[in-house]
Amino acid sequence: MGTVQICDVRKSYGPVEVLHGVTIHIEDGEFVALVGPSGCGKSTLLRMIAGLEDITGGDILIGDRVVNDIAPKDRDIAMVFQNYALYPHKNVRENMGFALRQRRVAKTEIDERVMDAAHILGLENLLDRKPRQLSGGQRQRVAMGRAIVRNPTVFLFDEPLSNLDAKLRVQMRSEIKELHQRLKTTTIYVTHDQIEAMTLADRVVVMNSGVIEQEGSPLDLYDKPASLFVAAFIGSPPMNFLEGDLVDGTTLVLADKTRLKLPVGDRQGRPRVTVGIRPEHFTIAEEGWPATVSVVEPTGSETQITARLAGNVVRVLIRGRTSTQPGETIHLAVDPDSLHMFDAAPVPEMADLEDVA
Repeated sequence: MGTVQICDVRKSYGPVEVLHGVTIHIEDGEFVALVGPSGCGKSTLLRMIAGLEDITGGDILIGDRVVNDIAPKDRDIAMVFQNYALYPHKNVRENMGFALRQRRVAKTEIDERVMDAAHILGLENLLDRKPRQLSGGQRQRVAMGRAIVRNPTVFLFDEPLSNLDAKLRVQMRSEIKELHQRLKTTTIYVTHDQIEAMTLADRVVVMNSGVIEQEGSPLDLYDKPASLFVAAFIGSPPMNFLEGDLVDGTTLVLADKTRLKLPVGDRQGRPRVTVGIRPEHFTIAEEGWPATVSVVEPTGSETQITARLAGNVVRVLIRGRTSTQPGETIHLAVDPDSLHMFDAAPVPEMADLEDVA
C-alpha cells in the first residue's frame, strides 16, 4: 500500500519550532502537492518523509510502517531533486541503474528496468551520453528515470522544475502528469509555484509558517479559499482585495470614504471586512463601480487591465480583446456569487508569497 500518513509531525531546530503539528493523510496512488512560500516548511516536511531530516515529534507512516527511525534506503521511496543530482562521470544508462546495482540486482533485470524507464521518458537514444551532453529537460528526465527504475511505493519531488525555463516547465509539467497517470504511484510534490500545484495535483496542501492553511482539490482552493493567505496565494493573476467598513450589510465604505454598493447578500455582523474579487469575475458594464484605466496588456486570447478603483489598484481580466485605452473611465460590475468575504486583516504581499507562475 502506498498510503502516507503524517500524524502531528513537528520539527524544531534548537528552540525554534518550524513545523507545528502537521497532519496529512495521502491515499494510495494520490498526487499531492505541498505548496507555499519559501520558509513555510514544505521542503523540510518532504525531507522528513524521505528520512533526510530527523522528526522532533509525531509519526510518519508509509503503508502500515512507522518510518521515523528507518533509514532512507529502507523506506521504499524515490526522490527527485531540484538539482538533478546526477553523477557527471556516468552516462545516462549508468545513472539510471546505479541504485539497483548498489542493491545487487541482477544485470539483466537492471537492463530491463532501465530500458523500460527510458522508453517511458523518451530517453532511448540518450543512454550513452554523459549529463554534460544533455539539456536541462533531458537531465530532469534522467533523474525521473532513476526514480522510476526503483519501482518505489512513493515518489517524492522537491521543486524539480525550478531550474528550467518557462516553456520547458510547461512541457515537463505535462510529462510528470502523464507519468503519474501511467504509473499511478503515490506522489508528493513540493513547489512554491501555485500553477504547478494546481495543474499537477489531485489535492493541494497550502502551507504557511509551519502549519497547514488549507487543503483540498485545486478548484476547491480556487473557488473557496478559507483565508486571506490562501486567497492571495492561489490564482494568477492574483485576487483583488478591497478593505472597508460594511454598512447595512450592502455598502462597502473604503478608507477614502468612497461608497461601493455590494450585490445583495447576507453579510450582517461583520462591520470591517476585506472583499476579494478575482480578475476574471469583473465585467465592464454600462453601470457599476467607476475605475480609471492605467495599463492595458493584450495577450491575444485575453486582455489584462490594471485600473484604480477608489484609490485601490485592481486587475481586470477580459476574455478576448477590448478597445479600452489608458486614462479612460470604465465601470466594473461583479457577480455577487463570485465575491469572497474575509475578516479585515493585512493582505499578504505577492512578493513575499513568491508566486512564480
